[in-house]
Amino acid sequence: MDTFKGFLKRKDIEISLQRYGIDALGAMAQGLFCSLLIGTIINTIGTLFHVGILTAPVATVAGTDYTVGGLAMAMSGPAMAVAIAFALKCPPLVMFSMITVGFAANALGGAGGPLAVLFIAIITSEIGKMISKETKVDILVTPMVTIGAGVFLSWLLAPWLGRLAMKVGEIIMWATELQPFLMGILVSVITGIALTLPISSAAICAALGLTGLAGGAAVAGCCAQMVGFAVMSFPENKWGGLVSQGIGTSMLQMPNIVKNPRIWIGPTLASAITGPVATCLFHLKMNGPAIDSGMGTCGLVGQIGVFQGWLTDIEAGSKAAITPMDWIGLILISFVLPAVLAPLINMGCRKLGWVKDGDLTLS
Repeated sequence: MDTFKGFLKRKDIEISLQRYGIDALGAMAQGLFCSLLIGTIINTIGTLFHVGILTAPVATVAGTDYTVGGLAMAMSGPAMAVAIAFALKCPPLVMFSMITVGFAANALGGAGGPLAVLFIAIITSEIGKMISKETKVDILVTPMVTIGAGVFLSWLLAPWLGRLAMKVGEIIMWATELQPFLMGILVSVITGIALTLPISSAAICAALGLTGLAGGAAVAGCCAQMVGFAVMSFPENKWGGLVSQGIGTSMLQMPNIVKNPRIWIGPTLASAITGPVATCLFHLKMNGPAIDSGMGTCGLVGQIGVFQGWLTDIEAGSKAAITPMDWIGLILISFVLPAVLAPLINMGCRKLGWVKDGDLTLS
């Protein structure tokens, strides 16, 4: 046993919540932002402002055209896997091999791609580290073992993890069949949680075609998480944290949530309030692209999607015009209410001793 522990120490393999639940998870969130999320933002900007260089195909692969944003989105699996490998301090040959592993895990995981990448990249990274530099033909053995193990695990586990993630989507779809008040709460809370978790709320919303009133509730939940965490953590993270979470991703807080789950109470309860306000009071609908329902304020894609939906409805004759109440509802649901409710609720958590200074600090 001592010999094995010494081997793990020599290979810098540390089986701990800090290494896997905080370091790897935080790095994966950055990889997701630098691929899927930034690609979606680029595509949205190109479409909304008719920027030719952003909407024109720049590459064609197997008959599929890709824009600049499309290429970034297609690389989400490799980006997340390499980020995880970097966080786990993998040697270069292992890290570079994770490009293939990440692509396989994300592709086979479907809507649960990010969740599949997280688990498979962690396991494969540690396998690669074990074999790295143990032979005289390291340049052949390490990539072969790492890629072989990663692709096998992707084949074995990724579809199952994808189905697990899709269960979240099924709950969301079930919630849309309820009356608006309960639907507003359930869809808002569940989608908001999915956005912060290492699963793709945007991919789930796209797969389910989550638009209309349910899409509006989803937007509300995502905004509550992103803006809520951004404003709550402003004393610790200042303007950089406000921007990275408010128009980036609340997934950056996952390592802190693992350490203290109670910091999640404020944004989650805020989403339970803004959801039914969106559906019952303002009748906020997402009739733009379904993927935008799960984006929240990330690059303002959720708000742009709602606006695009208004324009589409006007062209179709189902909406006469964009009214002041439409704008008031969108601004309140997206920014004002989350910025007020989440910090107030978190203040109560602080008074109870559940949340302390530093709990929301981004690494």
